[in-house]
Amino acid sequence: MSDTTTPWLARYQSWRRPAEIGFWVGVLTIHMLFNSITAWIDLRNVAFVQPLVWELTSNLTVGLLIPALVAFERRFPLRWDTLRRNLPWHLAGTLVFCAVHVPVMMALRKAAYASVGASYQVGNWASVFAYEYLKDVRSYVLILGALVSYRLLLLRLQGEARVLDAPETAAGLAPVAGTAARPERFLVRKLRKEFLIAAHDIEWLQAQGNYVGIHVNGHDYLLRSTLADFLGQLDPARFVQVHRSFAVNLDRIAEIEPLDSGDARLRMKDGSLVACSRRYRDALGSR
Repeated sequence: MSDTTTPWLARYQSWRRPAEIGFWVGVLTIHMLFNSITAWIDLRNVAFVQPLVWELTSNLTVGLLIPALVAFERRFPLRWDTLRRNLPWHLAGTLVFCAVHVPVMMALRKAAYASVGASYQVGNWASVFAYEYLKDVRSYVLILGALVSYRLLLLRLQGEARVLDAPETAAGLAPVAGTAARPERFLVRKLRKEFLIAAHDIEWLQAQGNYVGIHVNGHDYLLRSTLADFLGQLDPARFVQVHRSFAVNLDRIAEIEPLDSGDARLRMKDGSLVACSRRYRDALGSR
């Protein structure tokens, strides 16, 4: 069965990073305005600019922390099979999130007030931290929930690959007995449909937490595996690791661009750029 990915999803990949940034900018801007108006109505006796500054500094700091939270969630993903192991890390993460958010936010407020010749009083730091921590836990959970939901949505739309089951192997859809450790094809599920991708069509691989991103003909699929384990199932004469997080199909490399640092950048035939670290460059040249 052929890949019937909707055209909009394929087009979205080139706009994915700006779209993700735009989403968070939009969400934080709306949150800032709503909270500013609510605080202004509650206080009544202050100029609107004051709650606006409070919310602007808070949401700006949260926005700066989101990339770190994205990286942290990738390192400690939350799924049913990892919940018990990674949840304590995220509980600790809420403390770190607040410990960074509060001082940076207060520093920005002091700078904003000082710019107009006023003084911003913080008050008791213990009370402030306790109060802000309760709000930061909520923010942390909501951001984390959005990240997990977004990842699951992309997983469903992009498709998830798996090694063919034994009955399918026996039916001739994968290598014969004796070579099962190196399957020739993988089954991909996408939008309630299934199709096969050939191992030799894989262009490059990327470690993504407990998944491996498989890049084939401009499409991305995820396989629940580590990069090292998955490479063990592929032909070592064709596939080689070039970075802690990347491996490539040697037949799909179009150009190797050396960098001053000793690393390199690989330009693949599909136009993608893949990082190659010094540690793996010798192995790449020996193939």
